[in-house]
Amino acid sequence: MEALLNLPGLQFFERGWLSANNILFTDKESATLIDSGYVAHQDQTLALVQHALSGRPLDRLVNTHLHSDHCGGNAILQNHYPQLVTFIPPGESEAVANWDEQSLSYLPTGQLCPRFKFDGLLQTGQSLRLASLDWQVLAAPGHDPHSVILFEPLHKILISADALWANGFGVVFPELEGVAAFNEVGQTLDLIESLHPEWVIPGHGAVFRNVDEALAISRKKLDGFITQPEKHARYGAKVLLKYKLLELHRVQYVDFMSWAIGTHYLQVLHSGYAPDIDIQSWIEDLLRDLERSKALAFENTLILNQ
Repeated sequence: MEALLNLPGLQFFERGWLSANNILFTDKESATLIDSGYVAHQDQTLALVQHALSGRPLDRLVNTHLHSDHCGGNAILQNHYPQLVTFIPPGESEAVANWDEQSLSYLPTGQLCPRFKFDGLLQTGQSLRLASLDWQVLAAPGHDPHSVILFEPLHKILISADALWANGFGVVFPELEGVAAFNEVGQTLDLIESLHPEWVIPGHGAVFRNVDEALAISRKKLDGFITQPEKHARYGAKVLLKYKLLELHRVQYVDFMSWAIGTHYLQVLHSGYAPDIDIQSWIEDLLRDLERSKALAFENTLILNQ
């Protein structure tokens, strides 16, 4: 890991699970940030970038995809750096232009993202010049149908977003809506394997090199989800609940339950996979699962993130 982090012009900010990791590239021509975290951490994101740039402006912002934990800091960065040029994958450009929070998943997930603008599109097959190196833009559907990953072939560095983590991959959100996407996850894993990366900078978690092991873990998980889609549905529901707790830290049980019952993705998962019980009992069961795994705690009338 040390050799990668000493690569001239590359700075890696590992964030907590509420915010995606950030990668800052600098060279003589420009300073570029990959992904901007969640809105609850926007002040921290700005402070990290300002400190790293030491007074130099941020020139470009690139989003691998538009889930709230990857672009929630876009607005504050755009406000602080008026000349900032922002690039997004093309699939949701119209939704961003019209600020359609339904299509952008912020309403269905019950998450927050301040409105931001974009200036250019990341087209599959194009090359980005980052830290004096050429990075390939590659399509990586599955977790998100519009996601891209970035690969630098000279040092074999992959910015994998949520397509590959050391211990798996992100929730396959199209599947939560009943849209088949497990096959696309497999195809993206195959693409990553074909690149033979030596370093992976994931959207969450530490930089890693054991790519074959990570791919094996991901394929095993994917096979389990394909065989038992209800397992993925339950996993996705618990991720949504835990993510909101990461944002809130502590919340009244009744308020959290009201939020969960009103969240579209949870409604869809309940009706699709547990229609025989009422939604509040189903969510309570998920919360007890999270309690058993020490992801949360109940304290009188409160739910506490752990």
